[in-house]
Amino acid sequence: MAVDDVVRIDDQWYVLATSSRADDRTHVLKHSETFAVFDRHGDIQHLGMGEQGVYHEGTRFLSYFEFNVNEQRPLLLNSTVKEDNTLLTVDLTTPDLYKNDRLVIQKGILHIFRSKLLWKGVHYEYMRLFNYGDKAIDLRLDFRFAADYADIFEVRGAKRFARGQDLPIQHKEQELVLGYRGLDGEIRRTRIFFCQPPDWQQDSRARFDVQLPAKEEKSFYLTIACETEAIKSSILSYKIALIHSNKAAVVDREKIGSVFTSNEQFNDWINRSAADLQMLTTETLQGDYPYAGVPWFNAPFGRDGIVTALQYLWLNPQLARGVLSFLSATQATEENAAQDAEPGKILHETRRGEMASLQEIPFWRYYGTVDATPLFVVLAGAYYRRTGDQPFLETIWPNIEAALAWIDRYGDSDGDGFVEYARHSSNGLIHQGWKDSEDSVFHQDGSPAQAPVALCEVQGYVYEAKKTAAKLAALLGEAARAVELERQAESLKEKFNQAFWCDGIATFALALDGHKQPCRVISSNAGHTLFSGIANQRYAQHLAETLLNEASYSGWGIRTLASTERCFNPMSYHNGSIWPHDNAIVAMGLARYGFKNQALQILTSLFDASIMMDLHRLPELFCGFNRLPGQGPTLYPVACLPQAWASGTVFYLLQACLGLTFSEEKPQLRFHHPRLPNYIQRLEITNLRFGNAVIDLTLRRHLHDVGVNVLRKEGDLEVAVIV
Repeated sequence: MAVDDVVRIDDQWYVLATSSRADDRTHVLKHSETFAVFDRHGDIQHLGMGEQGVYHEGTRFLSYFEFNVNEQRPLLLNSTVKEDNTLLTVDLTTPDLYKNDRLVIQKGILHIFRSKLLWKGVHYEYMRLFNYGDKAIDLRLDFRFAADYADIFEVRGAKRFARGQDLPIQHKEQELVLGYRGLDGEIRRTRIFFCQPPDWQQDSRARFDVQLPAKEEKSFYLTIACETEAIKSSILSYKIALIHSNKAAVVDREKIGSVFTSNEQFNDWINRSAADLQMLTTETLQGDYPYAGVPWFNAPFGRDGIVTALQYLWLNPQLARGVLSFLSATQATEENAAQDAEPGKILHETRRGEMASLQEIPFWRYYGTVDATPLFVVLAGAYYRRTGDQPFLETIWPNIEAALAWIDRYGDSDGDGFVEYARHSSNGLIHQGWKDSEDSVFHQDGSPAQAPVALCEVQGYVYEAKKTAAKLAALLGEAARAVELERQAESLKEKFNQAFWCDGIATFALALDGHKQPCRVISSNAGHTLFSGIANQRYAQHLAETLLNEASYSGWGIRTLASTERCFNPMSYHNGSIWPHDNAIVAMGLARYGFKNQALQILTSLFDASIMMDLHRLPELFCGFNRLPGQGPTLYPVACLPQAWASGTVFYLLQACLGLTFSEEKPQLRFHHPRLPNYIQRLEITNLRFGNAVIDLTLRRHLHDVGVNVLRKEGDLEVAVIV
């Protein structure tokens, strides 16, 4: 996934995991460029890794927010995020409250309801107080705030030699304003609006004195706006903001196909995943883009966006169109060593914030990824097969050609036929595949692989990219180009199987190092060769067995590294952990080669894991310990939650097991040997769109097969079941 590195040591960036996110349960809201991480009370505290806060465009605009009643923190009754992720709701009461050693408010008498939402750079809160007692009570509501304007990389642990200047706190009748002038010259302000004038204000603290009669309620509203000099917030009422938020959520859902099954727990996983994808998707100038994850990666990442778009393509092709448009617009056009940029290369990530604008970090616009460029071509072809949208394809064809040119010229800089990477930026990423931590590529004895490195999965992506581009070239009337691309793909496949297959460990080598020596390591990377189709059929059977043996498969999923390897650590980021998206890609590959039972096994493992997770939300990754009876998966301390390609996992796994594909030629929806697990007897797909057609389907599991029935069909679309 994205950069695992945030603390710079000897020109490298590392995660500073001083405390575990798993220590303290938090709740997340996000809208567009703004996200918030709250504790279960709905407050913002300095707990865990200190990641709580309200963030906007890569900067924390609110770093502390505490609500007390009569100088005591309320007691938590319950808190949850609404299923569609639009609201955080919290129920509180108070402990016994005393004044001068006299009990004045008995615990459980006062009910406090808090509801929070984000909309267009503004945090809205509604609070309702209800007195269930038989006499009036006097309340002192105390709010405390702070804004440190920390860059997200500072929050992760990066140390800065200098910071900007905090501005004087401004007090107005119903408003409190915090501010900061950054070293980039940008003034950032946090405007806090109250629904009534405070009874007392001092520094960044406000107090309201309330008398609440028996059996009566009082409502209170609080608004927190994130502003810069260039963009002023449009402040709405809480009710209007809620209406806009709900309406937008409904409109977004209506544009996307949906899935419902006979298993309610599976539905919880599907619904939360769909809601998380909707929340993480941000509107850009080029269209919708799934930001990688909260809190650390709320930004566009090339590889993550492409994989997420592939996972969700069968239900929401417009997301893929937005990703392709954005990555075309940001494709590198010149060489820039500081950014690891070369003409035709697809973006790794782009960041906003003070540190990015000052180039204190290399990620303002960074291209240090070897696989996003071929995957961009793969997504373009998949999008066309899903939609038949040739006019759009023609607009990005120059970008596809530029990507192919990068593969041949810069990707294969030594001309050996394989695509390798070696960083050019002095502080960029050492490893530039999806496993991009600095210890993720090594030999069997644990020694690191020296650059340039040719990863096994990348060769598969290049193979699939050239096969895809050949078909697209033929479609656009470039017959000679199509023939040449097809020839290159087949040549690569033959050479790859010869150079990478390792008989002794029954898998493809993790990589070839700079001396063309294979890294004879059993890893999940090899499973991606099934996804791309580069693996010979005679090797695929052996590889499937290796991926699902006891060393690689934990019971919760396939590990990134087999437990028999020297560098295995179930608690590492890339060397023994379990990544849901990685498993989904492998499952798609297994299904491609006909191993449906193994794909179903992976689906079931991750479904079981989702049951154990808060809100049925799969994290970016979790630890690779063996599954034990009565115990759930072990969480990874700094995993993003939610995370886009983890959220897309369930949809890709379903597609793999159902063998669901589209043909733009007929047009036709196809199910190739569809399978359902034994805990799903019925699956419904509704509002599935293809061009001007729309279809609703029901799939029913039988003893030896799956039946497909069309419930509704409007427009020109055939349905074919291949058994």
